[in-house]
Amino acid sequence: MDPSFDEFLHVPARLSIVAMLAPADWVDFGFLRDAIGTSDSALSKQISALADAGYVAVRKDQERRARRTYVRLTPEGRQAFQRHAAALERIVAVARTQAERPTPDREPGA
Repeated sequence: MDPSFDEFLHVPARLSIVAMLAPADWVDFGFLRDAIGTSDSALSKQISALADAGYVAVRKDQERRARRTYVRLTPEGRQAFQRHAAALERIVAVARTQAERPTPDREPGA
């Protein structure tokens, strides 16, 4: 396995979150929830895990009468995502290379 492959980050929900955060600065919790298609509680659980790992920062603001939560990648989280994405690209490249190699015909009964 590629040493840059991040098993913690590879969990589909976490990978979806960091992929959504990668091109942005602060992202609204509700937007993130709707874009990923998950529940508040499931998203909150994954954001907490990512925050505990140092991959995301969470900011809570009071806007009028509503409390809003915003999330962004930390520099460490951004680097981890970039390393993991590069590892996935290398894994796919190897698979493509192997798929393109001609296979020798097998003798009957081999």
